[in-house]
Amino acid sequence: MTVTQPDVSVIIGAYEAMPYLIECLSSVEAQTIDPTRVEVIAVDDGSTDGTGEYLEEFAERAPMQVLVIRQENSGGPSGPRNVGLGKATGRYVFFLDADDRLGPEALERMVAMADRAGTDVVLGKVEGVNRSAPKSMWGRTVERTDVFSSNIKFTLSAQKLFRRALLDRHGMRFDESLFTGEDALFTMEAYLRADGVSVVADHTCYYLVGREDGKHVTKSGSYTLRFDSARALMELIAELVPAGARRDQLMVRPFLVTLLPQFGPKYLTDSEEIRRNKFELAKPLMDTYWTEGVAQRLKVHERLRLHLVAEQRPELLPDVVQFVKSKKQAAALLERKGRRVYLAYPHFRDRAAGIPDSVYLAEPREARAFPGYREGGADTFMRRAVRKARRVLTSREIRHAA
Repeated sequence: MTVTQPDVSVIIGAYEAMPYLIECLSSVEAQTIDPTRVEVIAVDDGSTDGTGEYLEEFAERAPMQVLVIRQENSGGPSGPRNVGLGKATGRYVFFLDADDRLGPEALERMVAMADRAGTDVVLGKVEGVNRSAPKSMWGRTVERTDVFSSNIKFTLSAQKLFRRALLDRHGMRFDESLFTGEDALFTMEAYLRADGVSVVADHTCYYLVGREDGKHVTKSGSYTLRFDSARALMELIAELVPAGARRDQLMVRPFLVTLLPQFGPKYLTDSEEIRRNKFELAKPLMDTYWTEGVAQRLKVHERLRLHLVAEQRPELLPDVVQFVKSKKQAAALLERKGRRVYLAYPHFRDRAAGIPDSVYLAEPREARAFPGYREGGADTFMRRAVRKARRVLTSREIRHAA
């Protein structure tokens, strides 16, 4: 009897996944791709809620080949995914979380895209169900792109189609020492090593489901785990991408998505001990990876907060965080020489603070998005901006700015 290699191995790591697992597996069973082209490898990671038993029931009735593995709890998603990957025989692998579900035709469309374009990674459009989902990369379907030419760096979850030969060639596995951000590390490495990435944006391939019990791995754990995750991703980028503009472009992701939230609204309620610890944990990352190229790619309030972290100025940070949290509109100030626009967030041109003007300088795109810029044209905006700035600056600062 000839055994045909499946096109795709669907790897499901499951822990305490009921009742969400029911719809998850239903979405697999409903796929339009020929069942003989699919294998499912489901790893029950020590569940006690009937997850393992339901997986075994599914294996008995499913039209495709299903392998169920039951093991003691590993403490995180990396272990089950690695076990599943070690058993996979498909040309491609797809990691499906047990509380999420596939969209109709998802596997058929993604496999067809990979075969047609010859790419190593395929992203299928993601929609959130009772939770947010990434949006900026779904503008159009793209047969071939890379991490430098698109916004795919802002979706580093593992729920994508990967060519298994790519993973095997580089010995890629999930880092089991990380308890958050392990998927970001894996996916970024795949992006960087891939011979092309495809984006299926015209069809919803994946539904990211918000659990009512809040038991999402990304929502749990100590804040220190976030710093571990940021460090691991920064180290990977630095290892695979030479210093320069392309590295800076990718470093925006861990700084903006992983590190900056540690100095957001929650920081205002942190104890002094936690605040000190956050600055200590951030210091080696800022010293090593924070560059002018990264800073210039951020909005002013993002750049300002991270500048204060880099300079170890915890006494100045709460004012900025509170200002941003309150959603106040920073005053805009025109510097006539060169027609630069500065956004006067807290401590702007405060001599005691000594923060360089460049930290407050709005890049053209941010300046154009500033309320009033387009209404009446740039010149009108500048005149209004100066008048508004006069209401927040002292007379001495006004003379200096003029």
